Amino acid sequence: MTEPPTAALPTLATLEAAREIVRKVITPTPVDSARFLEARLGAPVMLKCENMQRTGSYKIRGATYRLSQLTEAQRANGVVAASAGNHAQGVAYAARELGIAARIFMPVTVPLPKLEATQNYGAEIELIGDNVADALEAATAYAAEMGAELIHPYDHPDIITGQATLGLDVLDQVPDADLIVVPIGGGGLISGVAAAVRARREEGGGRDVRVIGVQAEHSAPFPPSLSAGRRIPVNARPTIADGIAVATPGELTFEYVRELVDDVVTVTEDDIARAILLLIERAKLVVEPAGATPVAAILAGKIPTIGTTVPVLTGGNIDPLMLEKVIAYGLTASDRYLKMVISLTDVPGELARISGILAEVNANVIEVLHTRHNKGLQITHVELEMSVETRGSEHVQRVLEALRRAGYRPRVRRDEVFTP
Repeated sequence: MTEPPTAALPTLATLEAAREIVRKVITPTPVDSARFLEARLGAPVMLKCENMQRTGSYKIRGATYRLSQLTEAQRANGVVAASAGNHAQGVAYAARELGIAARIFMPVTVPLPKLEATQNYGAEIELIGDNVADALEAATAYAAEMGAELIHPYDHPDIITGQATLGLDVLDQVPDADLIVVPIGGGGLISGVAAAVRARREEGGGRDVRVIGVQAEHSAPFPPSLSAGRRIPVNARPTIADGIAVATPGELTFEYVRELVDDVVTVTEDDIARAILLLIERAKLVVEPAGATPVAAILAGKIPTIGTTVPVLTGGNIDPLMLEKVIAYGLTASDRYLKMVISLTDVPGELARISGILAEVNANVIEVLHTRHNKGLQITHVELEMSVETRGSEHVQRVLEALRRAGYRPRVRRDEVFTP
């Protein structure tokens, strides 16, 4: 057992009191069984649908409790935050409900739906910089100059306590839970969930529930930091799970995770895209990439079979244009959409012959580009770029083998449909 976090763990009484405060603002979100995941995991799976939460994510919990704990003087000075999405909306909504002026700094690249939602919740918006780091720098400077209270997205005891209310809800809604799987960005949510599990077990006689976190492989500072026993920054790469993209764990949250969380695993971009697609098709749920990472971890075989498992779907705020791209990416990752290039002799009938081969193996052609001008082509050849609808890995192989038997040499294009 490591040393306890710098801030004392919240007691069960504190967490229960926080839940009463938060309940006045949030919407109760359901849990739903996921038989399509039970077969993959070999254990019951119950989805905690926080993507249905007011403002579209769990962030409203931490924001509401944090703002509720401000003094009258702090409330009078207003609050400031920096965010490109869910934290902004959570702070803006909570501030409106509590009668506190809020100013949110957002990068100029913020998706329009998130910008408009934050404005509609009553916050004043400042667009600045190309990323959240630039916005946070500006928000910090504004707080120092104007005396406003800076509302950090995760690294504060009150934020963690507010997020812990989600953990209490899971424990009440799924009393036989053995494992809770939680996305990790800065670590505020998983710190709160794990703290709730500890408090309920040690003070309330609850079950010994394990907690596992999930990070996007492209932006995963927790695994190396936990291995080293100290916070280690990583060179974060762009990820579709931008809601959990951080380069360094929070100071406080790292201590919580190190003491209370059983494991942290990572998932790839393909894993996340497949999870989003599966949730849409099978659960009829729209979940943002960060919120889909627990399901991605199950699909990737990263979650052990322990018993009743609760993946927390943390948010559903995704730009429709982004969703369209992610679905296309997920179709490709799931071998439901095959892109290939075929070099042909430039004679009549070749395109018809290939179409016939694809029809024989029940592959549906979506798009065709026929060109003579690609670099490296012989003067007697043309290149055919085809997008074909397929039905999984085995069908893809049948399509490719049929073309090869006919003397063609198709090249599969695995370049990303979606570039974050």
